[in-house]
Amino acid sequence: MNIQHSELILNSDGSIYHLNLKPEHIATDIIFVGDQYRVDKVTKYFDSIEFTTQKREFKTTTGVYKNKRLTVISTGIGPDNIDIVLNELDALVNIDLETRQIKKEHTALNITRIGTSGSLQADIPVDSFLLSSHAIDLNGMLHSYQIDTIANPEIEEAFIKHTQWSSKKAYPLVIENGKDLEKKLTSDLVYTGITATAGGFYGPQGRVLRLGLQDPDLNRKIDSFSHNHHRITNLEMETSAIYGLAKLLGHNAVSMNAIIANRANGTFSNDPGKTVKELIIYTLNKLVE
Repeated sequence: MNIQHSELILNSDGSIYHLNLKPEHIATDIIFVGDQYRVDKVTKYFDSIEFTTQKREFKTTTGVYKNKRLTVISTGIGPDNIDIVLNELDALVNIDLETRQIKKEHTALNITRIGTSGSLQADIPVDSFLLSSHAIDLNGMLHSYQIDTIANPEIEEAFIKHTQWSSKKAYPLVIENGKDLEKKLTSDLVYTGITATAGGFYGPQGRVLRLGLQDPDLNRKIDSFSHNHHRITNLEMETSAIYGLAKLLGHNAVSMNAIIANRANGTFSNDPGKTVKELIIYTLNKLVE
């Protein structure tokens, strides 16, 4: 059955609707960054550039770094944007855009996020690197999909009990990363842990300006959670959506975090740009090894 035009939307030139991309524009190895201006901070190290485009906050550049073809895409902020980006990237490689039919042969993408984050643990300092072994989805976007096959009920139930999680909120979902990518990107320089993904920057991450919080103690509960040597190490707004959709769609994903703040110690990096630059170089070199 053909996928209807209202479900798979294309631009007049045949490119996918939000990303403004055609299948030939992307590599199978993709780097996600949140900020559109960070795309150039990654691709300036490329040996050559073959394609670039931008629509809204979604900027894409494809080129070659040390003989490896790579694509860098800015996703913008939040799980809702990740829902757009991952579904449209998957459509580019696994749906025939002309016939609107799912291809018989599946193509798996390798997706590495390079982002910034704040540490929740006192022993993970600012200016360090952290690889997300798992992500815990606190925002609920993934519940729109059939998620039973990617859940980790034992960790989820322990987290709910420990935090006294409100039944009025979305059920927390824990998803593993792509282990093959983890092997490429890990080293003695990199911390690992569970990354919590919130649906917002202020209240959902425990920040108070003029609005009170549903649970003022939630951050303390998250910080102190531990289950079978798993602990929550950092908080951001994209990783669980990347991990969940990648797993469901048959892709590999890992999130690399430049730790620019430590909320346990109340510290912030003196030069966050330098830390991000070092993580970019580290990640590029690991991807081509």
